[in-house]
Amino acid sequence: MRQYGWLSCIMIFLLASSCASEQKLVTVIDEALIFSEKQSLLMAEKYAGQEGVLPRSYVDGRDTYSDSRWWCSGFFPGVLWYIYENGKSPEVLKYAKSYTQRVEREKYTTDNHDVGFMLYCSFGNGLRLTGDETYKEVLLTGAKSLSTRYNPNVGLIKSWDHNKHIWQYPVIIDNMMNLELLLWAAKYSGDSAFVNMSVSHADKTMQHHFRPDYSSYHVVSYDTITGLPHRKQTHQGYADESSWSRGQSWGLYGYTYLYRELKDKRYLDQAINIADFLIAHPRMPEDYIPYWDYDAPDIPDTYRDVSAACIMASALIELSDFVDAKSARKYLNVAEKQIRTLASPAYTAKLGENGSFILKHSVGAYPLNSEVDVPLTYADYYYVEALTRLKRKLSDNQK
Repeated sequence: MRQYGWLSCIMIFLLASSCASEQKLVTVIDEALIFSEKQSLLMAEKYAGQEGVLPRSYVDGRDTYSDSRWWCSGFFPGVLWYIYENGKSPEVLKYAKSYTQRVEREKYTTDNHDVGFMLYCSFGNGLRLTGDETYKEVLLTGAKSLSTRYNPNVGLIKSWDHNKHIWQYPVIIDNMMNLELLLWAAKYSGDSAFVNMSVSHADKTMQHHFRPDYSSYHVVSYDTITGLPHRKQTHQGYADESSWSRGQSWGLYGYTYLYRELKDKRYLDQAINIADFLIAHPRMPEDYIPYWDYDAPDIPDTYRDVSAACIMASALIELSDFVDAKSARKYLNVAEKQIRTLASPAYTAKLGENGSFILKHSVGAYPLNSEVDVPLTYADYYYVEALTRLKRKLSDNQK
């Protein structure tokens, strides 16, 4: 791999340890990607004639969809880009470009912290795979729009503008994911302000969002005068002091890519600590598909959240590049178990079913009774990203 020669040995071990009673890992990945392409083409064809429409979920036997304003709008284009990266289908490329363009107007959005999700998953992957120069303008404009939500007195990017009677300046752990767009903009434009904002946001999140055991709060609201937290709570988890599973995965993923981009060991240490907290959690199931909240009172008789597993798996695969051999083996073993489980009939839909989403059984916001035990577009995105990362890792080590 990129940093350590011993990672080749680890990957050979993983391949060899896929014993006779199991499919080889490379076969699991290839078959999952082939199915993902077939299923996603059905999705693309379904909405092809509906201008500006993007898939969201499939609830009670009905398709749910959105326009580009919904925070998830960039994920399905991103799914198509990852599928194109693996299969090189001209038809998939056509749809990837088409659905990516449906999100372009969000480059001017200043009232939403999720511009990073919207644009980097779509245009960012498109730029990486095609080199299309027009995508750079979209991404840079989007980064400038996102940066308007940064208040230097607080030192963070504001997440939401609603519930002003409760929150002065709410910042959610999910917001760690949007910094990747700013870091790209810094490299492209040479403007260090994007890096400074990202570092400040990451540092203050590390300081105020995380508990001593490296679990995180969902929402921290800051006093705009002092710049200090005045409220810590949840919005989508079980309780203010609980560990909402997807939020923990967001944090792990965020600090992992921050280390990749900035090489600040503090971020690597944070990612390692979060990963170890999750893997060793006493309420983590044996297959590593988390319950929707690690502190939900009715475990094991409650819902799993596939989206949390997909984000975690993708992060662990990348994190294995940056750690010692023992830790890399641990992280890759967990990610392999997650991938094998997700690729099984228990979580992968049948072709043409599940609203043409790839995976079943995600949870959006259980306390709000919103999108519970349904497919979600971001679960599919991080699943195909994890498959792509693991396939690339296996391929690199066979060269």
